[in-house]
Amino acid sequence: MPAQPEMEPLPAFAQEWQTPAVPTFQPTPLPTRPVYAPGELVDYIAQSGDTLPNLALRFNTSVEEILEANPFIPQSATTMPPGMPMKIPIYYNPLWGNPYKIIPDSVFINGPRASSFDTAAFVAQHPGWLQGYREYAARATRSAAEIVDYVARHYSVSPMLLLALLEYHSAALSNPQPDQSDLTYPLGYRNPYRKGLYSQLIWTANLLNNGYYGFRAGQLLGIEFEDGREERFDPWLNAATAALHYYFNVLLDDQSYHQAVSPQGFAQTYQLLFGDPWLNDEPHLPGSLEQPPLRLPFQPGGVWAYTGGPHTAWGTGQPFAAIDFAPPSVATGCVSSEQWVTAVADGVVTYVDVGEVMLDLDGDGDDRTGWAIFYLHVASKDRVPLGASVKAGDPIGHPSCEGGTSTGTHVHIARKYNGEWILAEGVLAFNLEGWIAYNGSRPYLGYLKRNGVTVTASDKAVASSHLEAGLP
Repeated sequence: MPAQPEMEPLPAFAQEWQTPAVPTFQPTPLPTRPVYAPGELVDYIAQSGDTLPNLALRFNTSVEEILEANPFIPQSATTMPPGMPMKIPIYYNPLWGNPYKIIPDSVFINGPRASSFDTAAFVAQHPGWLQGYREYAARATRSAAEIVDYVARHYSVSPMLLLALLEYHSAALSNPQPDQSDLTYPLGYRNPYRKGLYSQLIWTANLLNNGYYGFRAGQLLGIEFEDGREERFDPWLNAATAALHYYFNVLLDDQSYHQAVSPQGFAQTYQLLFGDPWLNDEPHLPGSLEQPPLRLPFQPGGVWAYTGGPHTAWGTGQPFAAIDFAPPSVATGCVSSEQWVTAVADGVVTYVDVGEVMLDLDGDGDDRTGWAIFYLHVASKDRVPLGASVKAGDPIGHPSCEGGTSTGTHVHIARKYNGEWILAEGVLAFNLEGWIAYNGSRPYLGYLKRNGVTVTASDKAVASSHLEAGLP
C-alpha cells in the first residue's frame, strides 16, 4: 500500500471545500462555424506539426486543392511553418464540434517546455497528498514526483500536463486529506486492475497518446458519445486539444466531458497551476522539418530481418513510431546474441534502463530537445554506458528480449523530435540508408522500400524480410 503521512483534521472553517455543492454546469457559449459553400476558401494559420495530408482530412478537402490555393507551398513540403497564413478550401461538415483550444501542443509533449521543470520541487511546494505518497512502481519504490517523471519520460507526455490532470481529478496538489477513492483512482478511471498512482498514470498517458497521435496520423477525426452521437473535431483544433477531447470523452459522462473541455474546465486548472500556456508559446515542431541521415541499426554487411513494421513506440496503440529488426539466429525465441546493435547516427547516451537506451543526436545531453533515438530490448551485457559519446556505427549493445514485452531477440527503435514521437510513416517517414517505412494493414505489418526493392516485415524472419546494412 502507498505510504501516506499522518495529518491532523482540518479546522471547521476549512472543511466546507471538501463537500462542495455541485451546480449544473452552464458552459460559456462558444462560436459556431457558418455553413460554408463547397470549396469556399477559409483563412487558416498553420500550427505546430501541421502537414498537408492531415489538413486535407480535417477540412474535408484534398492536398491538391490546398496546393492550388497556396501555390507558394512546394509539393515536397513536410511540416508547415507555424504561424504561416494559408487559404484552405473547406467542405462543410454539420458534425463539427467545440472550436475552443485547451492547451498548445508544446505543453502536451515532454519537450523543450518541460526541460527546465522540476517535478519534485513543484510537488513539494504544494500541500496536497502527492507530497507524502510513495508506491512500488517499475522495479523500485518511488515518490509521486518520481512516478510522474518516469511516466512522462517513457510516454513522452509532459509532467506538467500529468500533474494538472491529477489536480483536476483528485486535487492531488491542493488537498492534503484525500478520501480513499482519490488514492485508489487518482485520475478517476475506476477499474480494479488500475489501482494506484502509477497504474492510473500509465493508463492516462497511453490514452492521451492514442488521441494525440491518432489525430496526427489522420486516424482520429472525432469522437462518439455514449448515446451514439458523433462529433467531428473542429478543423482548426490542434492535436493536444483533440487528445484531451478524446481522453475526457472516454473517462467522463456527457455533462462532465463538456465541462472539462470548456474554458471553465481543465484549461482553468492548468492555468491556475502553471499560468497561461498560450502566453509566449513556442511551437516545438518547426516548418520543413527533415530527418537527419540515419543508418540501419546493425553493422555494415550484416543481414538482419525486418521483424516489425510500424507499431507503438511505447505502450499500446499510437504512436506508430517504432520498427523492429532481428539478427540472424539458429534458434527462435529469446536467445542471447553476440551481434551488435549500432548507433544510427552520432550522439550522446542520455538514458539507460533495463532494455533501454536513449541517444540524443544534438549532443546537448537532453533528449527532450532536437532529434533523439530510442532503443528498446538492448541487453544489459556490454550495453553502452550512460553519458557515452558515440559515432554512427558504434556498438550500442546486443539485441535481446530485455525491457517491455518480446517473444524473440530483436531491437526496437523509434525517433523523437523535441519530445514528440515521429510517426514511422508519413511526410517524415523513417529513412534508414534510403529504406523508407510504410504502414501495413495492422501494427507490426508493413514494408521498407528502396530503389524499387521491397522488404516485408515478418516476425518469422522469412527471406523476404531480410536486408543488408550498408549504403547502396
